[in-house]
Amino acid sequence: MTDKASSPQARPQKPTLKTIAQVSGMAVPTVSRALADAPDISETTKERIRRIANELGYIPNRAGVGLRTGRTNVVSLVMSAEREMMNVTARLLSSIGVSLRATPFHLNVVPVLPDDDPMQAVRYIVENRTADGIIFNQVRTEDPRAQFLMERKFPFATHGRTKWAGQHAYYDFDNFTYARLGVDELVRKGRKNLILVAPPIEHNYALEMVEGAQKAAAAHGVKLHVAKQVDSDATTLETRDWATRKMTSDPNIDGIICASTSATMAVVAGMESTGRKVGHDFDVVAKEAIPMLQLMRPEIIVVNENVDITGAFLADAIVQAIRTPENAPLQCLEVPNKDALHSL
Repeated sequence: MTDKASSPQARPQKPTLKTIAQVSGMAVPTVSRALADAPDISETTKERIRRIANELGYIPNRAGVGLRTGRTNVVSLVMSAEREMMNVTARLLSSIGVSLRATPFHLNVVPVLPDDDPMQAVRYIVENRTADGIIFNQVRTEDPRAQFLMERKFPFATHGRTKWAGQHAYYDFDNFTYARLGVDELVRKGRKNLILVAPPIEHNYALEMVEGAQKAAAAHGVKLHVAKQVDSDATTLETRDWATRKMTSDPNIDGIICASTSATMAVVAGMESTGRKVGHDFDVVAKEAIPMLQLMRPEIIVVNENVDITGAFLADAIVQAIRTPENAPLQCLEVPNKDALHSL
């Protein structure tokens, strides 16, 4: 029997495992295990079975899968839906989705709005067993979501680290080193009066960024202030107006480190509205997931954060956490170096 899918007239209305078995010439249990990504089935066989299933338009019966395996074959991505985060979120979502495509797991996105209780979505997923694992971001040092999931031994992976990072899967960007490198570069360019526009201070990566910048500034003997009236999640209008006021009241400011793309654009717009020019009167260090800042102002010093790699790693990490929870969790800390700084 060939691999070619039957004609539409010959197909049953709803293809089943038996249909795939008939087309492939394999036993139904083999087909079932191949679609479930069983480790004892070769990758060649899995790819062949998946191709036939796609050609036939096969859709797994989720209820049946749950009864047989106790799983939903769903991974929930619980992500912040704040407007200033959406470009990064979209890139991360795409990367995780592509990586899960080669597995039996499907991705379900659960947006968390700024006024939502972030625990509510996680608690609902666990108590109603609507997914086998959870990925979430905007991590806090003592994140109640991580604590809740660990207590219930529910698989999860985080984009960021908690105080219990040694016990769970995560991917994180080293914001301490990013801030330190940013200060080093600004000092190299002769800047002495610096400001850090950090993330909201309740997040773990904000604490690391502040610590890295403060230690580097102290080592160089330059001034560093952490912005109090705005953070990297403030609206662009709020940040632009703040930057205009700040540069007007303190014209000695000559170096800024920003935690987000949107904050960087707003800061540059506000400071340039006072007649100053980036790269001449002041310098800005920023990190971004989608290259765009230097299209606007080539003088901006940029560190790229590879969200595609982040998403692929988190997908692998959550799949392992679901399948083999007894294994050590997958963990990665992306550490930038001075070669990661892109400037004129």
